[in-house]
Amino acid sequence: MLHDLNALAVFALVAEERNFRAAADRIGVTRSAVSQSIRKLEEALGIALLARTTRSVALTEAGERLYTQIAPSLVEMTEALEAAANLQRRPRGQLNLAVSSIAESFLSGPLLARFARQHPEVKLHVTVTDEEFDIVAEGYDAGVRLGEVIAQDMIAVPVSGDLRQLAVASPAYLEEFGTPAHPRELANHRCIGWRTGPRVAPYRWEFAENGKEVSVA
Repeated sequence: MLHDLNALAVFALVAEERNFRAAADRIGVTRSAVSQSIRKLEEALGIALLARTTRSVALTEAGERLYTQIAPSLVEMTEALEAAANLQRRPRGQLNLAVSSIAESFLSGPLLARFARQHPEVKLHVTVTDEEFDIVAEGYDAGVRLGEVIAQDMIAVPVSGDLRQLAVASPAYLEEFGTPAHPRELANHRCIGWRTGPRVAPYRWEFAENGKEVSVA
C-alpha cells in the first residue's frame, strides 16, 4: 500500500519533535494542517500512530515501528533531492564536445581556460573533427561548428563573433602563376580545397561582388 510521502515526512517530524506546533513551524504550515495530515495517514493505515494528550504527543507501538523503518529512507531521499538540486547549481561530470578544426583554433585558448576555471568539477572531452554527423546520436553533449552547417532543429548559442575567411597566396605562387583579377579565375588556379567528410562535397569559397554572392568550388 502506497501513501503520500508528504504525509510520512510530516509524521516523521512530529515523531522527532513530539509536538504538532514545533513540527508545523519546521515546514512552515499551520498546526491544524499537520494534525489533519496525521489523521488522514492513520485513517489510511487503520491504526493510531500517535497518542495525543493536551500537553504532549507520544508514539504508539505502531507509530514507533513505522518511524524506525521510514526515518532512514526519508533521510536518504532528502539527501538525494539535495544532491540533484546541487547539480544545477554547480555542474559536475563529463562534458563531451565535438568541434570542427576551425572552431578548435580559438576554442582551445581563452574560452576553454575560462570554462575550466568556472566549472572545476566538469571534465572536458573534446573531439576535433570536420565530419558532419548527428552529435546527439553519436553520444556528444554539444558541438562547436560553423553556423551554416548546424541542423535546423538544433539549439545554437554563438560562442564567437562572425569569422572572416581570406583567400591568400604566397608571393612565389603569384609570380609563377599570376594574380587572379576575379574570384571566378580561381577555378583555373591551384587552390587547396577542404571538405568536412569523405562523402561531403568540397567546401565552396564564397565572395561578395556588388552585394551579390560569388561562389567558387
